[in-house]
Amino acid sequence: MRNFLVCVAAFFGFAAFAASPGWLASFEQAQKFAEKSKRPILINFTGSDWCGWCKRMHRETLSTKEFIHFASSNLLLVELDFPNSIPQSAELKRANAAVKDQFRVTGFPTYVLVGADGKELGRQVGYLKGGAPAMTAMIEKWMGRTAKAPPAAAP
Repeated sequence: MRNFLVCVAAFFGFAAFAASPGWLASFEQAQKFAEKSKRPILINFTGSDWCGWCKRMHRETLSTKEFIHFASSNLLLVELDFPNSIPQSAELKRANAAVKDQFRVTGFPTYVLVGADGKELGRQVGYLKGGAPAMTAMIEKWMGRTAKAPPAAAP
């Protein structure tokens, strides 16, 4: 995972990492990288400092080893933040708002998977129960893959 992040950071410059670690903060830059890597882009529309469901998804799903491992092999991650008290440049606010409008996002959290060709492959609005296994299975389905069933619970 670290090597992947170093490569992306070198490609885009560290300014693209204003989002959570491992997440790009620029959809435009992710699109350029997706063209080369042929990986889909998962966009996380979040209110990181005020949205309780966003915080819960981050804690229970997006920051888990399982999700990070899956994402590092399959996706480009973009976090577009709409905070209340975290300072952002006017340019970043405009860029985030433009992508939010482009994908007609009206609530947080919203997750949109976009193919390397720019077409929307799937969307999840709101909290998703089931943690990383549920999120990765949903993304696999959007990508047209057969998801692995989660391991059965021990008796």
